Amino acid sequence: MEDYRGILGEQKEFFLSGGTLSYEFRRSMLRRLKETLKKNEDAILEALKADLGKSAFEGYATELGVTYEEVNYLLRHLRRFMKPTRVSTPITQFRASSYIIHEPMGNTLIMSPWNYPLMLTMVPLAAAIAGGNTAIVKPSRYSRETSRVMRMIMDEAFERRYIAFFEGGRETNEALLDLRYDMIFFTGSPSVGRVVHSKCTEHLTPCILELGGKSPVIVGRSADIPLAARRIAWGKLLNAGQTCVAPDYLLIQEGMEMEFIEAFKAETARMFGPDPLLSEDFPRIINERHFDRILSLIAGSTAAAGGRSDRERMRIEPTVLYPVTESDPVMQEEIFGPVLPVIPYRDLDDAISFVRGREKPLALYVFSRDRAAIDKVLSSLSFGGGCVNDTVVHLTAPELPFGGVGNSGMGSYHGKRGFEAFTHDKAVMDKALWMDLPVRYAPFRDRIKLLRMLMR
Repeated sequence: MEDYRGILGEQKEFFLSGGTLSYEFRRSMLRRLKETLKKNEDAILEALKADLGKSAFEGYATELGVTYEEVNYLLRHLRRFMKPTRVSTPITQFRASSYIIHEPMGNTLIMSPWNYPLMLTMVPLAAAIAGGNTAIVKPSRYSRETSRVMRMIMDEAFERRYIAFFEGGRETNEALLDLRYDMIFFTGSPSVGRVVHSKCTEHLTPCILELGGKSPVIVGRSADIPLAARRIAWGKLLNAGQTCVAPDYLLIQEGMEMEFIEAFKAETARMFGPDPLLSEDFPRIINERHFDRILSLIAGSTAAAGGRSDRERMRIEPTVLYPVTESDPVMQEEIFGPVLPVIPYRDLDDAISFVRGREKPLALYVFSRDRAAIDKVLSSLSFGGGCVNDTVVHLTAPELPFGGVGNSGMGSYHGKRGFEAFTHDKAVMDKALWMDLPVRYAPFRDRIKLLRMLMR
């Protein structure tokens, strides 16, 4: 049995020693993280292939490449992020200076999912390192090979009193969540997110929850259908649809459904050949439980394209469901697979009402040439983040925060927001000794006139 409490105790002691605080230490640890990943690239890509059937290209592009970009960004800007931020001081506090110190949260827990097992572990870990924290890291038990390789990397790169990596299932999760941290970062489903949040409330522990939900695509009358189909197919079929910001369902202007479906079919054939079930570039479903769950969603609707599956290869053909009703099983939960329901709408107000009638999504995508329609969608709907005339790629911009809202999560990270997620803004007002205005001290007499002048 792992001594979780003992490791956390060692991490608390190390943090209190000040060992994680200096710019030099944080920078060296970020560089070590990247160097160790670089050294083990082949093992990582092989593990991603074993767990999810990802090609070397997709594994590098969506996991290693994104991680490298995030670490590079933090390395470039770390010194500036760490500097205290000076802010203005009200005239009533003359003479003083005000500033914000960005102090580490302390001892953190990072819990990551199976769908992007490397990237969704290493990107928050890089932010925790940049913020000057220690971290206990717990990945999903479903991505076994990638978790095994990551543990080897973590053990090679870091002392456990600084970064500790634990494999395991539910019992490990429960044991770790029973401990008290200074901050918890969780990526996963809303149902498990609620459990994590309830554990955080026991100790008043701040948390970042990166969850999911049904992310819609709205295709307007003026959209470039062939290009929209290409970009939607790419975003939907990335990692075989097992992406938290994948387009979950499509709302399209009435009369354009069949044109889009035919274009989508053409794009899937272009990307994965006449039989995607045999393509080396098409990833697999993570396990049989999720495979069967996705098939049960398909069974409740009509497939206008695709619908076949291969249990031996754990693959489900890119599938378009049409027609679809709101009561179909596929519209009751996040799909997390290569299945796209298509629902027509009469006018843009209908599409907006449809999305508003559901939980706030993690992502939203709109395809249109009509700027007024685009602006109406963006201003009318609440969602974590998204794209205009593309899908998923907003995750690649470090300057854009990534996070959900409402049921799709709380808090955000990436780039500077990642550093901010793992630090506390400590407010300081530094008063001069040579001046002490008597106006604030009793007896007050008629000083309210002066007060009204200063604070009106």
